[in-house]
Amino acid sequence: MNILVTGANGQLGTWIGRLAEGSADRYILTDVAELDITSREAVRDMVHREEVDVIINCAAFTDVEGAEDRPELAELLNAGAPGILAEAIKERDGLLVHISTDYVFGGEFLNTPCKEDVKGSPTGVYGLTKLHGEQAVMSSGCKYVIIRTAWLYSETGKNFVRTMLRLTAEKPSLNVVFDQVGTPTYARDLAAAILDIVENRKYEGNTGIYHFSNEGVCSWYDFAREIAEIAGNGACDIRPCHSSEFPSKVRRPAYSVLDKSLIKSTFGTVVPYWKDSLRECIANIQSL
Repeated sequence: MNILVTGANGQLGTWIGRLAEGSADRYILTDVAELDITSREAVRDMVHREEVDVIINCAAFTDVEGAEDRPELAELLNAGAPGILAEAIKERDGLLVHISTDYVFGGEFLNTPCKEDVKGSPTGVYGLTKLHGEQAVMSSGCKYVIIRTAWLYSETGKNFVRTMLRLTAEKPSLNVVFDQVGTPTYARDLAAAILDIVENRKYEGNTGIYHFSNEGVCSWYDFAREIAEIAGNGACDIRPCHSSEFPSKVRRPAYSVLDKSLIKSTFGTVVPYWKDSLRECIANIQSL
């Protein structure tokens, strides 16, 4: 198969590229320099020229607060571009794997893990544009696997783990919110799940929306404490605080734990526990 990856320089795209090394399938790794996914002509040309069978769309406008200031750009990248990719791969009768987010939720009150059929009610521009992206893919008529994920981190890029590693090493104390609950996701684990679905063609007859994050539940406060403990930065006094103590342009989901039953039962996906994956990621960072 010929597999086109967009956003290949991001956290998820980087791990897909690493895990794809030595694959029997051919991966075409692109980022903004190689492919403008907002250009219908450019996308269609590459998809047909490279005889693409699968697109894995990792590209997105992910600056949650920045989206409030640049809603048109967020809509273009998070909704317009996925629609263009869907149209192009439909012409090849191929598959689009599109990455979405727990931010499509937030307006509803949840206290149990969220299933795929819960209606989205985003509370900000980022979540709204990602929901529009899902809708664009589904309405295109292409074969698709939409995977919603949450709290993504890796050894590279801007993410909570790397930020906390730095701050807990530098500062004597930190305040971290405890009233937002979810589950972290190690980019490597999500990349491995995607490659298993794609390379083993498990998607055939199983298109739809799925959820993937690591197993378990925690608050950002719990997450920060675990990062500091693993890294040996226990001298930093991490204190719980309310979200209201950090004024923001966006109201983030208070509870966005994703139910992963469907992806496990459909594809046989094995989902690691969040603390185990966090230890591996931090060990990799510390070995650099």
